[in-house]
Amino acid sequence: MYNTTLPPSSKTVLGILDKGGAMTHKDIVSKSQLAPRTVRYALKKLKERHLIIEKFNFRDARQIIYQNRPVAALETVSVVV
Repeated sequence: MYNTTLPPSSKTVLGILDKGGAMTHKDIVSKSQLAPRTVRYALKKLKERHLIIEKFNFRDARQIIYQNRPVAALETVSVVV
């Protein structure tokens, strides 16, 4: 289902976001039981491939909320290599 070139940590994070919806970095770390640095790397790779969206957290401006990009939006994204 996911791109096979993604690192295993990115696949794990994407799966967690699929099941849990939008969440913060801290939430992803606690659910995945991956190291915080590994989660940051996974999120970076997912952002590079336009597979996730970053949203502003109005409850706490210090945090970012991550969520999967909707399927319809994935079909219209063109990535220049």
